Amino acid sequence: MTTLEFQHKLLTLESSLERFAYSLTSNKDDAKDLLQETFLRALTYRDKFVHYDFKAWTFAIMRNTFINNYRRNVCKNKLLDQTKESYSMDYPKASGYDDPDSSYSTKELNLNIDQLEDEFRVPLKMLHEGYKYKEIAEELDLNIGTVKSRIFFSRKKLMERLKDYAA
Repeated sequence: MTTLEFQHKLLTLESSLERFAYSLTSNKDDAKDLLQETFLRALTYRDKFVHYDFKAWTFAIMRNTFINNYRRNVCKNKLLDQTKESYSMDYPKASGYDDPDSSYSTKELNLNIDQLEDEFRVPLKMLHEGYKYKEIAEELDLNIGTVKSRIFFSRKKLMERLKDYAA
């Protein structure tokens, strides 16, 4: 296939690729960026194209590009704890401003946490203060499995109490 034929085929797929990009990103600007990146990769790796289904090849480039970008963005927002247990935590990007809904939600959540029995409230609060499961277990003189189950049941109780609030 000549370069001119290749470019012509690529341009005939533009509207289909743009719709597919929008279905992946749900954002018009991100879809255009993804389309542009797909065109660039297709042109760059034109020599890798084996004469089978050109449309499937370009859609695969777009899908793989989207997945790679998504994974890269997720990794940027993840902090790894370098301790022995090596937990990972996803932190949302903070805006720096408290909106009224979030401050009310925090107050409501803290009020419900304070209403839990001591055996459930204390491990949960310690976890949210930054203690690791092992440290909580040592501090409260409990097995680590007991600490994990109490935190699990604390969260479950909170979800049950706040299910009407979330709706």
